[in-house]
Amino acid sequence: MQLTKKFVKAKNPCAGGYKWFIRDHNGQGDYQAVLDALVADGRVSDACWLLDQFGPTDAVLKLDAVDANAIVFAGTLEVRMGINVDSVVRAGRSIITGGGIRAGETIMAGENITAAANIASGGNLRAGGDIMADWGIEVATRVDCGGNVRAKWDICAGQDLAVTGHLHAGQDVQTQGAIKCGQGIKTGGDVRAEKEINAGSGIQAGGAIDCGEHLASGWGMIAGGDIRAQGSIRAGEGVQADGLIQAGDGHGVYAGLSVRLDAWSVCARVVAQSRPAQLVSGHWAGRDAADARDRQDAADELDSPHDPQSQHHPQGQHKDPAGQPPASANRPAWPMNATPALA
Repeated sequence: MQLTKKFVKAKNPCAGGYKWFIRDHNGQGDYQAVLDALVADGRVSDACWLLDQFGPTDAVLKLDAVDANAIVFAGTLEVRMGINVDSVVRAGRSIITGGGIRAGETIMAGENITAAANIASGGNLRAGGDIMADWGIEVATRVDCGGNVRAKWDICAGQDLAVTGHLHAGQDVQTQGAIKCGQGIKTGGDVRAEKEINAGSGIQAGGAIDCGEHLASGWGMIAGGDIRAQGSIRAGEGVQADGLIQAGDGHGVYAGLSVRLDAWSVCARVVAQSRPAQLVSGHWAGRDAADARDRQDAADELDSPHDPQSQHHPQGQHKDPAGQPPASANRPAWPMNATPALA
């Protein structure tokens, strides 16, 4: 793509960037060549602005490794080993590397970001598609993903973690902001957020689920530890914890919000070590509920006759199946105050 003075001016560039384009490129130049020149001249923000205005290309850049101040490429960036930049690594389409990605400020791709090791950013991490790391993901500020986020180790963010698709981590997910997930959250360890946690589908954690504000899921929640929130706990279906379920002061635990009342016993079960004091809705099926059922079953058994085939007759006689009184019916009954003699 060739850029011209008229073409660039129509995008309302800043005065400094437009003067640079006129002075250094005589008001024209190849799209990627202008991006490279801006980065080489230390004008990384102008290069990112230009990519925002003119969009991605279908070009593919294949490199063995990247170790630079910054890199901005309009197409797909494929790196055989790792990517290490001081400020920004950005691609109009995908970033694919056989090693890790480390950037001092921003990692950004219009489509997918895939790394065979760690992804670490001193600022933001943004992708229009999926973000996948064979190791962990560590971001100092915000994560924005238009697809799924998957990592075999931890996923950590200094601010909000926003995912349109699924969020999967082999170990913990931790953020100092909020977790907003359009689909489900699944982790091998804990799910922790300083603010709210909101999942459009379910939440499944091998450890605890803990958040500083409201906790909500469109489906159910299950945790290998406690489920705690400083606000309310709301689930479309059931809530199950191997530990405790505890909402914040003045807030409640609401299960079965998307389930019919007559299906609560199956689809809106609430299970924990003890019944939550703030349980507002849902079918409690914890240990004390099971004990109560056992006690009721035992009481019902004591109240029922031992011989279900026995029938009471007004004459005080019991009949055998043939309809004849048993032989014992002709024997005289012992008086209440008498004791039969011993033979």
